[in-house]
Amino acid sequence: MSEEITLYESKWLGLYRTGHWDYVRRPNSLACVGILAITPDDEVVLIEQFRIPIGKTVIEIPAGLVGDEPEFAGESLAQTAGRELVEETGYDAGKIEEILASPTSPGMTPEFTHLFLATELSKVAEGGGVSGENITSHIVPLKELRSFLAARQAKGDAIDFKIHAALAAANIPF
Repeated sequence: MSEEITLYESKWLGLYRTGHWDYVRRPNSLACVGILAITPDDEVVLIEQFRIPIGKTVIEIPAGLVGDEPEFAGESLAQTAGRELVEETGYDAGKIEEILASPTSPGMTPEFTHLFLATELSKVAEGGGVSGENITSHIVPLKELRSFLAARQAKGDAIDFKIHAALAAANIPF
């Protein structure tokens, strides 16, 4: 393999070249977590936030980067998933388990996404994200999830595929 060349690097994103291939990487993290949170009443906890790169509101499962902030260096994947769930939704998980690990977009980045199933939830905070994030939570009964997602897509929102991947990996029909 050829030597990696840095083409551009900011605090949050870098552009690199190895041989003939250009790709991006986060200088401060090579992994992210996504959390499929299911309440005791068989509801899925989703979030929505505006995503600048696509110029749309996206309906997603809660998620976050691993080790991107100095105070969380050395945190395990499961600890990151639990912390992000509380930060974004206000729910704490009594049980959290990894259900899938996959390259995020292997032709573009070496980042891996680790999906977790969070259960035994209890509401412990308001949620909404950390400073600079504007996150809205949605608690959707699993039996209404398809219609909820269809309605949001018809409204013009984007639906993140990780919702479907996490449900399939957790073997949860909807």
